[in-house]
Amino acid sequence: MKRLESIGDLDKLRESIIEKNKCYQKTITICGGPGCHAIGSEDLRTSFERELNERGLSDKIRLIFSGCHGFCEQGPLAVIRPSGILYCKLKVEDIEPIITETLVDDKIIDSLLYEDENGNKIVYEKDVPFYKSQKRLLMEQQELVNPTIIDDYIGNGGYEAFCKVLTGMKPEEVITEIKNSGLRGRGGAGFPTGVKWESCRNASGNIKYIVCNCDEGDPGAYMDRSLLEGNPHLVLEGMLIGAYAIGSQEGFIYVRHEYPRAWENAGIAIEQAKALGLLGENILGSGFSFDIDIARGGGAFVCGESTALVASLEGKAGEPRDKQHLHTVDSGLWEKPTNLNNVETWANVPFIINNGSGWYSQIGTAKSKGTKIFSLVGKVKNTGLVEVPMGISLREIVYDIGGGTPDGTEIKAVQTGGPSGGCIPNRLLDIPIDFDELTKAGSMMGSGGMIVLDKHTCMVDFARYFIKFLKDESCGKCMPCREGLKRMDEILTDIIEGNGTNGSIDLLEELAFVMKDASLCGLGKTAPNSIVSTLEYFRDEYISHVRDKKCPAGVCTALITYTINAETCTGCGACKKNCPHDAIEGVRKEPHRIIDDLCKKCGACMEVCKFGAVEVN
Repeated sequence: MKRLESIGDLDKLRESIIEKNKCYQKTITICGGPGCHAIGSEDLRTSFERELNERGLSDKIRLIFSGCHGFCEQGPLAVIRPSGILYCKLKVEDIEPIITETLVDDKIIDSLLYEDENGNKIVYEKDVPFYKSQKRLLMEQQELVNPTIIDDYIGNGGYEAFCKVLTGMKPEEVITEIKNSGLRGRGGAGFPTGVKWESCRNASGNIKYIVCNCDEGDPGAYMDRSLLEGNPHLVLEGMLIGAYAIGSQEGFIYVRHEYPRAWENAGIAIEQAKALGLLGENILGSGFSFDIDIARGGGAFVCGESTALVASLEGKAGEPRDKQHLHTVDSGLWEKPTNLNNVETWANVPFIINNGSGWYSQIGTAKSKGTKIFSLVGKVKNTGLVEVPMGISLREIVYDIGGGTPDGTEIKAVQTGGPSGGCIPNRLLDIPIDFDELTKAGSMMGSGGMIVLDKHTCMVDFARYFIKFLKDESCGKCMPCREGLKRMDEILTDIIEGNGTNGSIDLLEELAFVMKDASLCGLGKTAPNSIVSTLEYFRDEYISHVRDKKCPAGVCTALITYTINAETCTGCGACKKNCPHDAIEGVRKEPHRIIDDLCKKCGACMEVCKFGAVEVN
């Protein structure tokens, strides 16, 4: 790569890329996101490349191995442009007909199309219900670029926002634009981004750092990972703009160790940007210098907290410190002013600069602007990453985009905000999704985890899962969090094993409020949210566990008994044949019986019974 010495050089490069791409008649984009990558999209890519080369079509049909498209449930995916045809659940054997029928002869292959719940085949990506209710700003651009090819990003307008800043905006004007946009941090706390930037710029000292937090550790959440894997140059451009505004010359991307493709793609992007002169000394001849390094975290959930992350970057144990009197914008990395935002926050910045704060502030609600990416998982048909405008209701996300539960059962609750979030009951599904409304409902935005729960979920057991997770992830520095989570886990374990007492629920509540008040960092202060919210909305389930020694959802094995209804049982023998513990007796064509002393309550009998004869009591 030839180093670019000016913005004019970058403009010429962009024009040449656009001109080169005009030779392609069609483009096929294969999703290379985490979900599709795990089920064979890499094989699709290599096979497509080979077939196109062998058929002499590689100069007419462009192949892009992109980042995540979001619709993980239907992967591996491919979109054919400019028409926008979407093909789902692809296999290597589908490659030849796609090339010969669709790419060459413009024929639609019905068997590869998405099929809705009514059996209708949908041809175009834009018409699929999963996409129609979304507002895809970050995710849409991700489909247009190969994350390891900087020319793709530049050809799609990449680094235009940074050039706009360099040529026509003072640092203070950039900060004002970000403030006016209403952008709030997407990492969980929702602090106004522009205000944070301004505080860091105004902090005393000539050396200042900026940090990109990709330590996303919520179970089931992978929004930041997807963005950094799929469009790393967008994140770099956001950081460049932030560095210019704040007055920083050095930045870091802190990536969770379990995200190898994220730090690999980010590393490739950094080297490409350096080679072109978009990072390093005297960028584009502007006199502005800025460089970025990658740091790999060890996988500690607590390092998502800003001060713990800073400690880890310094090579210390990832433990938080008191932020009440000294914030990281004043004294962060190596005691220098440090501005820290997560991946999604940085990725929004180029869009704001290119389109203006007025455009961005029209999206969302009065106090929560823009879009938010959520990881939609759990008991829902269409799992994946969804990007929606702030203010959309939970019901719209779960039903219009997610398609409801797979078997049509009623949704019991939706948990948002990851392990530190809360559970919102079915009756509140119409609340708008924004920072303030979720907090009022007893939950939080968090980084964007969203788990759908149905009637088969035990809310006591669900709360215990997250308390146990946080107990294992607590750094142990402060006693309220360290000991409080241990005690909560013990109490919840007693409850689900049938050993709960009349005082168990009251003690849980008391512990929760002590932890919220006395814990050192955000992990401890928000850790009890799963208990507080489930006690508020599902207290009857706790009472049933403690008083009646029953689990209404039939999940807690110590509190349930499997029986076979003699009137319904046909004596087919399927339950007896499939019981791994030989706990069922009976002769063919006569009602069978479960031997309680041998039954391990695994549920295998219920799964295979076609007549509904196996019951949980």
